[in-house]
Amino acid sequence: QAKYLAQIILVGAQVVGRAFMRALRQEFAASRAAADARGRSERPQSAAASRIIGISLQEAQQILNVSNLNPEEIQKNYDHLFKVNDKSVGGSFYLQSKVVRAKERLDEELRIQGKDEKEKGWKAET
Repeated sequence: QAKYLAQIILVGAQVVGRAFMRALRQEFAASRAAADARGRSERPQSAAASRIIGISLQEAQQILNVSNLNPEEIQKNYDHLFKVNDKSVGGSFYLQSKVVRAKERLDEELRIQGKDEKEKGWKAET
């Protein structure tokens, strides 16, 4: 009887293991599809900047509370958030570093857009 019980437990563990692996593969495939979709929505340079800085353009815009890439608005919001999150006034170093990364990401996007516009202008002249 112990032999049958051991076989039942073994078969049950195999079934659960297979189901877990199947679910894991599906989750991995869904995650990869979502990442690919995000990558396609951004230009190649923009996607590369997101990977290098470690923060997406959308996340950076949310952190600094800007809807468009207006340099003055970005700087104003950055200055305010950096100041209120300063550790010397009881702020959070972690949040302050997120604000800095968001500003770096938006500055990089502005640089990319400026470069693209310059290239388009140069191509239009030739």
